[in-house]
Formats: sequence, structure tokens, C-alpha cells
Amino acid sequence: MYLIAGLGNKGKKYTDTRHNIGFKVIDKIIAKYDFKKYKDSAYSHTFKGEISEKKVLLIKPMTFMNNSGKAVSEVSGFYKIPAKNIYIIHDDIDLSVSRVKVKFGGSAAGHNGIKSIDMHVGKDYYRIRIGIGKPSNHLEVKDYVLKKFSNDEFNRIKEKADILVQNISYLLKKDVNTFLNLLSTSS
Repeated sequence: MYLIAGLGNKGKKYTDTRHNIGFKVIDKIIAKYDFKKYKDSAYSHTFKGEISEKKVLLIKPMTFMNNSGKAVSEVSGFYKIPAKNIYIIHDDIDLSVSRVKVKFGGSAAGHNGIKSIDMHVGKDYYRIRIGIGKPSNHLEVKDYVLKKFSNDEFNRIKEKADILVQNISYLLKKDVNTFLNLLSTSS
């Protein structure tokens, strides 16, 4: 079994913010692969389905970003999903808007949601990092990540997220190179 978690913050005011890109991608996976609502807990909304004949749970943590590890730990622990089968989709200010990188393990690079997951499940999981750009005009990071995308940025993110979702089966097969090649050739 596989677990894909998209990071974000619950609540209408956060819906289209940069920090909620993980939630947006999870919504696209639900729609594309016809996932069904499975279970809600205090920590997450969980959806169940299959991608390329692999059983997958999708979660949207309801703990707010800084406590995402509680949700990932609850689901992965209950279903005994090994960390190597966990994929976390999150925003990254160190990448330009819509650029996608994937890595296994590593540091949290200042991302509080990732720090929380590292603390609860360790560091040996896949991170799907989606670029949201860097703040300008001396805007603090905490304010920047809660801002909405411009129309141009939103369109670029939407296009890249569609391609990511279309090709996510390569990640589940651990074929990161093919996945990234498909994303980069379609830019």
C-alpha cells in the first residue's frame, strides 16, 4: 500500500494560497483516479483508490501545516505503510513557480510541515516539491506562503499539476527519472 499526502491548511481562507498546493494536487488525483472518501479523523481526511493497480491512500492533513506529521503518522502507522511508500506533496519557496523536484529523504529546508513529518515518521520518504517562488518586496516568508498566486502563476501551477497527476504512477514505481523527464519536457 502507498500513502500520498498533500500538505496544506484547512479552512476556506487558505484554499488558493501558495501553502495549499499539496491539497490542490490531492484534489486533482481524487478526480482523475476516482478516489472515494474513506475516513475522516481529527487529524486527516482520507481517500482510498488505485493508481496503476496499486492500492493508494490519499490524505489531506487537518492539523494545519506545522503539525502535518501527526496525520501522516496516524495513517501510515495504522495501515503499516513503510516510509519508503510515503509521498509528501508540498510547496517549496526555493524553487521557481511550477518547477517540480522529487527527492527521497533529506532535510526539511525550513519547511515546518516537513519538519513535523520528519519528527513523527523519520526522514526516509519521498518529497514532491512544487515551486512557489520566493517572496519579494521584503515580504516575510510566513506572509508570502499564505498569499494567492497571480493569474499567470496559477495557470502555470495548474498545468504542471495536471501533468504531475497524469504521470504519478511513475513515482509509485520508484521511477523518479522518467517522472521528472515527463514533467520537464512538457514545460
